[in-house]
Amino acid sequence: MLIKICGICNPRDAETAVAAGTDLLGFIFVEGTPRVLNSSQCGWIRNLKGAATVGVFRDSTLDRILEIRAKLDLDWIQFHGSEPDAWLDTLGPRVIRRVPVPANGIDRLRVEALSLRKVLPLIDPGAGDGATCDWRVLAQQLEGLNYGLAGGLTPQNVADAVSIVRPALVDVSSGVERVPGIKDHTKIQEFIRAARSAATA
Repeated sequence: MLIKICGICNPRDAETAVAAGTDLLGFIFVEGTPRVLNSSQCGWIRNLKGAATVGVFRDSTLDRILEIRAKLDLDWIQFHGSEPDAWLDTLGPRVIRRVPVPANGIDRLRVEALSLRKVLPLIDPGAGDGATCDWRVLAQQLEGLNYGLAGGLTPQNVADAVSIVRPALVDVSSGVERVPGIKDHTKIQEFIRAARSAATA
């Protein structure tokens, strides 16, 4: 199982997450969000070692995504909007795509289709606002499929989420923050420790 610490806004938080054992570091390039980065002011991302880097985008242009990926040498691209599926082939193979959780349940066929395209579906009910979903129902609906889990995860509940869902990836941002954009280093360590322990239990 992979662990992703998202919403990283400064080198110190990134280095702490790497030292704690994260696999992926997420950087947000979505205007109007509290953790947005200016790609012209974060060249330090290129120099990070020890974890893969992920650029998070929502309804951006393909040219902008390609430009930022090249400028910062990003390893993965993550979509949180209504980007065309045709872009998945252009940007692949390391692509994560958010899949929402509507009131009538998750779209299993959508998750299957993304998996067939070598895209990692990310089940996120709240699109970054900390909302969660019923993990037991989710595990039943997506039994046998490979996907990531986000939404409302914290150091206190990630072990339960991992034990129930058995995701390929867990993704956290606000659950390990002091305030938006500033990580709590103790929470990062506790989250990663709890997630790893549950994944190997």
